[in-house]
Amino acid sequence: MTTIKRTRLDAGRISEALSRGMCGRLFPAHLELVPQLNEVYELELAFLESQLLEDDEIVQNGAYFGRVGDVLTRHFLMCSGEPVRLPAHSSSRLRSFFTTNQFKTGYATHGLFPYRGKFHPQMIKGLLNAMGLKPGETVLDPMMGSGTLLIEARLMGINSYGVDASPFCRFMTQAKLDGLDIALGPVRAALEHCESVFEHFHNVAGHPLGHREARGCAAPGALFSTIDPDAKGNIRLTDKEALPDGCQADDVYGFLLLAYLDSAGYAQRSQRKPPYEQFRAILERYLFVAEKIQHVLAGAEDELGSATALEGDARQLPLESNSVDGILFSPPYSFAIDYLMNDAFHLGFMGVDTEELRQRMVGLRGSTARRKLESYKTDMDKVLAECSRVLRPGRICTIIVGTNNNQLGKILGISSDSVQGIDEMLVELASSHDLRLVRKISRQITGMANTMRSEFIVMLQRA
Repeated sequence: MTTIKRTRLDAGRISEALSRGMCGRLFPAHLELVPQLNEVYELELAFLESQLLEDDEIVQNGAYFGRVGDVLTRHFLMCSGEPVRLPAHSSSRLRSFFTTNQFKTGYATHGLFPYRGKFHPQMIKGLLNAMGLKPGETVLDPMMGSGTLLIEARLMGINSYGVDASPFCRFMTQAKLDGLDIALGPVRAALEHCESVFEHFHNVAGHPLGHREARGCAAPGALFSTIDPDAKGNIRLTDKEALPDGCQADDVYGFLLLAYLDSAGYAQRSQRKPPYEQFRAILERYLFVAEKIQHVLAGAEDELGSATALEGDARQLPLESNSVDGILFSPPYSFAIDYLMNDAFHLGFMGVDTEELRQRMVGLRGSTARRKLESYKTDMDKVLAECSRVLRPGRICTIIVGTNNNQLGKILGISSDSVQGIDEMLVELASSHDLRLVRKISRQITGMANTMRSEFIVMLQRA
């Protein structure tokens, strides 16, 4: 039996270890972390920022530091104060979410419009830094969803492209991007004349039905009168003359329309407030968000990156080979979320045939779960081939993907212990397209724990 020799620790050594702590050993004394940093993956990304960024870069674009010496970071300034102005009737759970995630998600225009499964913006900022992307370079999100990457990249001075098969995602992303530098005067005027603005959208689209009425609708499009989109996915709307001056501009009109669709969704789900009161409360919140971020960016507007939101197919990217410096995306959680069901309300408003769109979306094709999984694998192989084609050699493609081996095991009829996780499947597919794994980081999913329990940040480097 081995005898372990135990040495009494010196009191000074104990005191020194306790006083410095882990962060004192990881980071230089002049770097101060933001509040609410409480997960291991966040600490790792913060450490990478401290290793890869100069002090002035942390001030401008750091995600996890609130202060560099005596200088507050831009991220801290964007997140400080009231995070999002919620309607008075909002639930305590919603208020608590934005308060506890103030530095993670409730800043800039990220909080506009609820969209399931979207990124934590702070994490995206940290990953862009960890991938070595700098202002003036170009990043791609081939499945942009609600546009988190494009907004974050634009704030950091990084140029970006986003692609999504859903015309509503393209519209939503563009409206949130526009909120960063939209003319505020017309939006304030719209709020002052809120009733007439609401009536305009009512005349164009009709009032959204309440929850009980909507349950009896035969199709999502019945929730609104249909409006035909043009070939670019833009919405052709007429009779704008009655709106306040300036509201006819495409960016302002789109911003107001997104607020209306947001309020329509609330009105359908909840009977707490009439549709008009919902619209007014949400428009107030949209204006507050735009005013707050523009105040922080005042004088630095020329430093914003360009952002291009496109409707398209990630399996056939409309970009030249070797044209982007980084790729960051999350494949659809097709086994956890049916995105078309979630967006049917708004796609119906835009006159989109959701069943036709379903056949073009990754992971949603197939009459059974097994066939959906098979088509998902086939589609993702094509997506990764395209990512490798457009990514410059030596640069990083990061995939954020959740997995649930219990669910996959049931689909395949095998033990969950024997299942190849989606993250492992993607790494295997990527290796055949000159994308090799350089780092994998695990994080817990909050808000979807019953379906997806963990998520992986998979970082691939093009050979």
